[in-house]
Amino acid sequence: MTLTRNHSPGFAMQRTAHHLHTKPVMCVVIVAAILTASLLTGCAGPMIRSQSPEVEALILMESETRLVGDYTSPWGTGYQKIERAALITGLAGTGSDPPPSPQRQTLMADIQTRGVVEPNRLLASDSTSLVWVHGYLPPGVRRGDRFDISIEVPSDNETTSLSGGWLMETRLTEMAVLGNRVRDGHVLGVAEGPVLVDPVTTGTLDSMSRLRGRVPGGGVSLTSRSLGLVLTPDNRSVALSKRIGDSINRRFHAVLRGARRGVATPKTDRFIELEIPPVYQHNLSRYIQVVRCITVNEPAGGKLARLELLGRQLADPVTAPSASLRLEAIGRDAIVTLKKGLESKDSEVRFHAAEALAYLGEPIAASHLATAATTLRSARFAAMKALGALDDATGIDALESLLSSPSTETRYGAFRTLWEMDHAAPIVRGEKLADAFWLHVLEVDGPPLVHATRSVRPEIVFFGKDHKIQDGLRAEAGAAIVVVVENNEAVISRFMSGEPDQLATTSSQAVSIIHKIVDLGGSYPDVVQFLQQARTMRKLDSRLAFDAVPSDNDGRMGIHEEAAAAKRELDTDDRDREDEDEEIENDKSFQDASNEDSLENLQIPYKDASIQNSNSFQQDANGGKERTAPLRSEGPS
Repeated sequence: MTLTRNHSPGFAMQRTAHHLHTKPVMCVVIVAAILTASLLTGCAGPMIRSQSPEVEALILMESETRLVGDYTSPWGTGYQKIERAALITGLAGTGSDPPPSPQRQTLMADIQTRGVVEPNRLLASDSTSLVWVHGYLPPGVRRGDRFDISIEVPSDNETTSLSGGWLMETRLTEMAVLGNRVRDGHVLGVAEGPVLVDPVTTGTLDSMSRLRGRVPGGGVSLTSRSLGLVLTPDNRSVALSKRIGDSINRRFHAVLRGARRGVATPKTDRFIELEIPPVYQHNLSRYIQVVRCITVNEPAGGKLARLELLGRQLADPVTAPSASLRLEAIGRDAIVTLKKGLESKDSEVRFHAAEALAYLGEPIAASHLATAATTLRSARFAAMKALGALDDATGIDALESLLSSPSTETRYGAFRTLWEMDHAAPIVRGEKLADAFWLHVLEVDGPPLVHATRSVRPEIVFFGKDHKIQDGLRAEAGAAIVVVVENNEAVISRFMSGEPDQLATTSSQAVSIIHKIVDLGGSYPDVVQFLQQARTMRKLDSRLAFDAVPSDNDGRMGIHEEAAAAKRELDTDDRDREDEDEEIENDKSFQDASNEDSLENLQIPYKDASIQNSNSFQQDANGGKERTAPLRSEGPS
C-alpha cells in the first residue's frame, strides 16, 4: 500500500511504531534538537552591558531593525527516519529461521516481488537472518547522497551473529501508525552492503553486540529534502513572504541549475524555500542562523550605525558570537569591522571574527582558525567547518598543517574536511580496494595513527608511513582468513570449505597486509577485524581510532567558558612568574649582602620552573603534553 505524505510546512510527523524497535537512536534525536535550538537562538539579540549614552542610542536604532528571524522559524532541519525488514546472507551458520511476525510477512512480500523461488526455504537457512534496518535522511539531503545504515536482529530470533554477513538490497520507507495499524509510505532510499560488526567485543555484552551492525554509507537517498523558513502565524502574508525572500536574495545568490539567482523562493504566504549555497553545504546550521540575521527593514542610514554597534559588541567576548553572525549576514560591507576583531587580545573574539570572515571568503581567517582548532577544543568543530568553507590555498594549507597535530580528532577532522572540499585532491585521493573501501596513506609528521570509520563511508587512513606489525601475531580477518607474522614477514592464508587453500606473503607493514587480505577476498569488516585484533594483542604500536570526528557538543566547556578558563590560567601563570621574579630579586639582595658570590653560583630550583612555565605555549605547540583546560594548547583527543 502506498501512503501519500503531505510535505507542507505544517505537516507533523506521526510517531513511528513497529514491533521491533522500542528505543530510538538518541544521538540523532539529540543532534536534531541541538540543531533546531541553535537555529532558533543563533541570532537572538546579544546581551548588552551597561553602556554610554552614545552606545545606548545605537542600541535603540538596532532595536528598530527587523530581521528575518523576527518573522520566521526554520523548517526541514530535522532528521527523517526510514526503515524496513531486510535479509542478511553469507552467514557462517549463525543465522536462523525467523518466527511468524509482521516483520517476516513484510520480508516475504519483498522477496516474492523479486521472483525468488521457495522464499520459506531461503529464510530457514542458517546462512541467512531477518533483520530490521533503518537510516536517517539528513537535512538538505539530495537525491543520490549516501547515508549510514544501522542493523539489528529482532529479539525473538535465534540468530547468534551477523559477522561476515551481507545486507541484501532493501527499499526503505517511512513508517507511521494509521488506524491502529503500522503503514509504510513511499520508498525514500535503498540500502545494501557488507555488515560491519565489532569483532573483538568481550564480556556480557558480546552476544548482543554481535546482533547489531552497520553499513557505513550503505544507504542511497532516492529523494531530495527541502530546507526553508515558515512565517510565524502573526506574520503570514504574501507581501511579507515576498519581502523576506527579496531581502535574503540581496544577500545570497548562487549558480543553481546553470543560472545565477537568489537562494530564496517564496512558495506561499507562509513558506519560503531555501537553496543551499556551496559555501554552507557542510554547515546548514550556520547557514540558517545567518539567514535569520538578515535585515528585512532598517532605518535610513541604519547600516553604518549597525556596523558601529556590532563592532563594539564583537569586541566583547559575551556578545561576540551573536555580533559575528549579524556581521556575516550583512556581507562584504562588514569585512573591515570583522578584521578589526582579529586584532583583539581575546582568543574568543578572534575566533568568532575569523569564522565569519571565512564564510565571506577572506583568506586572512585561515591562520586564526587553525590556531583556534589547536588551542580551543570547543571551537575545533566550527573552525574546521569554516576552513572547509574558505576553500582556497590558505584554507587548504591550514588544514594540511593540522594533519600532524598530536590530537587524533584534530588530525582526522582536518583529513575529513579536506576530503569534503575535494575528493580528488592528491593528499586525500587514496585508492579504492576491491570496490569495497578506501585506503589512504598520508606522509605526515606526528605520532603514528590508524583511523577507521563506522560511518559516512568505509575508509582506513594511515597517518605516517611506518605501521609495522610485531612478530608473534596470529589474527583473524573474517571467518576464512588468518594472518600470521613472524621474522618480519606476514603470511596470509585463506581456508574455505570446498575450495583450495590460498596463501600470500608480504612484509610486516600493516598497509601491505591489508592489500593481501583484499587480494584473497577479504572485505572492509575483515580488515577492521584484523586491525582491532592486532591492536588488542599489542602487536600494532600505532594508535587505532574510530570515527574521531570533532563534535560541536562533546560535553565539555563551551567556547566562552574554555577561553575564559585559558585566560584565567594565563593570568595565574603571569602572577606566579612575577612572584618568582620577586623572590629571585630578594634572594639576590640577600646574597649580595652576605657575600659577593654571583647569582649563577646559587641553586634556585624554581628558576627553571619559571622559565618552563613561561614557555608552555611554545612547548604545547610543538607537541607537548595536552591539557584538560588548554592554555593556548590542544586538549586531549
